[in-house]
Parts: sequence; structure tokens; C-alpha cells
Amino acid sequence: MKKNIAMTTNSKTSLIILAGGKGTRMKQEIPKVLSLIKNDTCLIENLLNNIKKIKYEHDISIIVGFKGENVIKKLGNDYSYIWQREQLGTGHAVQQAESELKGKYKNHLILYGDTPFISQKTIENILDIHQKKDSIFTILTLKLDNFTDLNSCYQRFGRIVRGENEELLKIVEFKDASEEEKKIKEVNPAIFCIKDEWLWKNLEKISNHNQQDEYYLTDLIALAHDQNIKINSAVSNDNLEFIGINTIDQLNLAQKINLSNGY
Repeated sequence: MKKNIAMTTNSKTSLIILAGGKGTRMKQEIPKVLSLIKNDTCLIENLLNNIKKIKYEHDISIIVGFKGENVIKKLGNDYSYIWQREQLGTGHAVQQAESELKGKYKNHLILYGDTPFISQKTIENILDIHQKKDSIFTILTLKLDNFTDLNSCYQRFGRIVRGENEELLKIVEFKDASEEEKKIKEVNPAIFCIKDEWLWKNLEKISNHNQQDEYYLTDLIALAHDQNIKINSAVSNDNLEFIGINTIDQLNLAQKINLSNGY
């Protein structure tokens, strides 16, 4: 079930939303992104409702996997759907979109479907920076004061590793991080904007030599650094907006946040 997309590069921005995961820690039999955040609105719907408000013209492609037919049925025909038949990591998920999207857009903004509170302002901010600087690679990072109380939900996020001049060197996934790297309080909410040609050329270079035996999208950061490509970043301090839902406790927390803060 796919909408027709023009075969030539157009002025719209491509938004790729990763929604193929089962969410094993949720201990439920539905795709994680279909967990309800309020009334009958699920996680990915809340995100899509915010995306619809952005000033940039865009097309949305949703990567589906575990019980993907349920996601398609819930969201309807307003989006393109691309299947990830095997769950081999975030890099692998985006690779599945190559044949459908390559060469048709100048830039791709990649988001996760289990982060329901990403705002219109944040999406526009990273796209503004990416376009004004004619960037090849732009990411959003979150700076925290600590990992206590509410911020504990970010404890297992990937760490942003910077060099002496504050240039972004790489992102280290929590499970692969050293004890020193785990002390870093700038984390990766996994929002990337990447130029089309560079994205597809370098996705094929990432490997699964890590603790999870998965292809991490974040490995593109180190590849860009090795190629002397400047990685621009939009930095946020909002410790509510980037909460990702991986457990029932986190879902309950997100439901409370939504009720009290109007996200």
C-alpha cells in the first residue's frame, strides 16, 4: 500500500518514521507504536499530528515490521509504507527505504514512531539549521543536568561524544559505552536530517559488530567524521519532549505527562 511518489528529486522533505519494532519490553501483542497515549490516540498518531503542522512541504514514509498490517490499518492511506521483514536494527530499517526513496528527495528527516512528544517547533528547528547551512548531516541532541528522577528515562540513550573543539565525533550506544562515556550528559534522541546521496552511499558501510548484532543508524556519525564532514547539531534542553516508550512504566509516565502538559 504505497502512495505514488514522483521519480525526480522534488522540493519536499522526506520524513522517514521507524515503526517496525515489536517492543519486547512492553509485554504486549501489538506493535509498540500503537500503544495508546490518550483516549484512542496512539504513540505514532500523536507524533504524526505534530508533524502535520510543520511549515515544510513533506512526504511521510513509515517503516513497518512486527504486525505492520495493524499499523497500516490504524493510520490509513495518507502515508507510504515500507516493510522491514527482519528486525536487524535501525540502520537496516532505513536501508529498506532506499529503492523507494533514493534520488527522489534532497533530504531525509528520520524519526522514531515511539517518541510521541516531538514538537512542530523541534522538527522545524532541525530542518531550518540543515537547510540554512546546506548541511550534509544534522542531528538533534539533548543536554541534561543529570539522570535522576524524570531524567532517568534517558539513562540508556546513546551518548554524544565531542572532540576538543566541540565537534561531534560519534554517538556511542549505551550498551557499548565505557563507564566514562556513560557519564556524558548529552544524549541522542535519534532525530537525524541527512542529504539523500550521502545517506544511501554510507548506509551500506555500517556493520553489526556490536553487543546487539544490529546495524545502528548512529554509526553514520563516525563515518561522517572519518570523511571530515561537519555534523551540525540542534541542541535542546527539554527533558519531556524526547521521552521514548520502551516499557509499560514509561508508557504510564507518558500518559501522565500528556495529561498535565498538553503534549
